[in-house]
Amino acid sequence: MQILLQQTRDRMKLHTYDINPRYATSAAYFSMEFAIDQALKIYSGGLGFLAGSHMRSVHEMKQNLVGVGILWSYGYYDQDRNEDRTLNPQYTRKFYYFLEELPTKVTVRINGKEVTVKGFYLNPEIFGTAPLILLSTDVEENDYLSRTITHKLYDGNERTRIAQEIVLGIGGTRMLEAINHHVDIYHMNEGHSLPLVYELYGKFKDIQKVREKVVFTTHTPEAAGNETHDINFLHEMGFFADVDLATVRNLSGYEHDNTFSLTVGALRVAKRANAVSKIHAKVSNEMWAHVEGKCEIIPITNAQNRKYWADKTLLRALDEHEDYEILARKKHLKKILFEEVADQSGKMFDPEVLTIVWARRFAEYKRPGLLKYDFERFLRLINNPIMPVQIIWAGKPYPTDYGAIEIFNELIHISHKYKNIAVLIGYELSLSRLLKQGSDIWLNTPRITREASGTSGMSASMNGSIHFSINDGWHPEFARDGRNAFTIPEIDHRLSIADQDRIDNKNMMDMLENNIIPMYYNDPKQWVDIMKNAMSEIEVEFNSGRMAHQYYEYLFDHKV
Repeated sequence: MQILLQQTRDRMKLHTYDINPRYATSAAYFSMEFAIDQALKIYSGGLGFLAGSHMRSVHEMKQNLVGVGILWSYGYYDQDRNEDRTLNPQYTRKFYYFLEELPTKVTVRINGKEVTVKGFYLNPEIFGTAPLILLSTDVEENDYLSRTITHKLYDGNERTRIAQEIVLGIGGTRMLEAINHHVDIYHMNEGHSLPLVYELYGKFKDIQKVREKVVFTTHTPEAAGNETHDINFLHEMGFFADVDLATVRNLSGYEHDNTFSLTVGALRVAKRANAVSKIHAKVSNEMWAHVEGKCEIIPITNAQNRKYWADKTLLRALDEHEDYEILARKKHLKKILFEEVADQSGKMFDPEVLTIVWARRFAEYKRPGLLKYDFERFLRLINNPIMPVQIIWAGKPYPTDYGAIEIFNELIHISHKYKNIAVLIGYELSLSRLLKQGSDIWLNTPRITREASGTSGMSASMNGSIHFSINDGWHPEFARDGRNAFTIPEIDHRLSIADQDRIDNKNMMDMLENNIIPMYYNDPKQWVDIMKNAMSEIEVEFNSGRMAHQYYEYLFDHKV
C-alpha cells in the first residue's frame, strides 16, 4: 500500500485537504471510540456513532481537526448466539490493512512500568473523515499484560480501564508531539482522556495556560459515564502523568476527598464544556451545581451525518415531491431489511405491515422491554389480524451487564413464539443503517431526564422512519407531535420507577392503538406527509455539519 503520509521538515501533514480558513484553529478530538465505518470496529454505541458523524462533517467542511483514539485489537465484542439463540459475546482479533503505521513510537508510564505505544494513521480519503491517529500497546516491545491494555474497548477491569485512559490522554498527546503536529485545542469527548490535562500541565506549569487549550464534552448523567476512582489509586497508576499528588489535589479541587470524579476533574480544568442537548445542559448544570470552580456548561445538541445515513433514492423522491415514489422506496428498503431478518430468524416479514424498531444500546434505563410491560395488551397488539404490526429489537448490552443481557435473552425467548417478532444480533453500523432505512417507527423509551441526547432517531428520521419517543434528549428540540414525529406524553420524573413504567407504557400503547397504527393503515397520505416532514425538518438542525460548526464557534475558538 502506498504511504500517503507526507512529511515536511519533520512535520507530518495529516490532512489531505486544504483547510478552510474559517476553521483554522488546530483541534485534537480525543475519544475512546469512533464509529467510522463497518470495516473499522473500534466503537460500541452512541458515543462512537456521534464521533463518527462528527469526523465525516469535519472532512466535508475542511476543518483543521484530527481525531485521536485507540486501535482496539478485539473491538468491543462480536454478537453471536448460543444453541438456544441467546446472546453469546465473542472476541475475534481484528486486522486493518488500510491503516498506516506512524514512523515513531512513544512511551507512557503505567503502574510504574514503561509501556510502548504505537500509532496508526487513518487517511482522510479512505472513508471521507478527519484524519485519525489510533493508538495501540499491542506491540512486540511490550509484555503480554501491557499488550492487553488496548485489546478490548471498555474493559471491565478497573486497572485496565485506567491504563486505557492513560494511553489515550497521555499517549495521544505525546504521539501528536512526536510527529510534530501542532495543537491549539485539546477536546475531551467524555472524561476518558483527562490524563492529557496533567501531561499538558507538566509542560506548561501553569493551569491557566492549560485551561486555554482544553474543552470538554459531557455525554450522560448516568453513573457509568461519569467514572469515579480513588485518587491515590489513580496516582499510583500514573493517571496524572508526572504531576505530584499534592499539586493534583490543588488543581482538581480534591484537597481532602479521595473519590476522584473524571467529570468533575474535567469541568474544573476546561475553559468551557458542553452538554449534548438543551435538556441535558439543564440537567448537567443542576447535577454539577455543587462543583466549585467548574467551567461553564453550554448546550451543543448532537447530530448525525445525513450524507452517510440517509438513503439517497429516498431523498431524491422527497426532492421531487413524489409521494408514490417515497412509499415505493420505503417498501423496497423494508424488503432489504427483511432479508436480514429472514437470514437471522427464519421469519418472513411483510413490507406492507407497519414495522416498529427498538434498536440502541441495551441498558436498563433505556427500557428495551417497555413495549411488553403490560403483556396481555402487548399480545393483543401483535396478534391483531386486521391492523398487524411487526417488531424488531436490536442492540448491544455491555458484555458483563447481566441485567441487560437477561432482558435481551427474554425478548429472544418471546420471539420464538411469534412470527412477527425478531431480535437481531450484530448491531453495528451496517445493521443500524438497514434498520433505520427499513423501519416505519423508531421507538425510543428512556426514563425521562435520563437520555442526554440519543442520536439514533435522528438518522432514522432522515430515512422517513418516524421517531416515536419519550420527550427527552434531542427529541423536544425537533418533534412536533403528529407532524414530524410522535411524542409519548411527558410525566413527572420524580415519580417512582414503577409508576413511570406503568404510565409510560399505558400512554405509549394508547397512542399506538388509537392513533399511530390506524393512521398507517387508514390514512396513507397523512402518514407520508409526516415522513416527508421528518426528512425535511431533520436536515438543518440535526445534520452534523451544524454541530461541527458550533464546536468551533462555541468551544474551540471561545476565549477564556
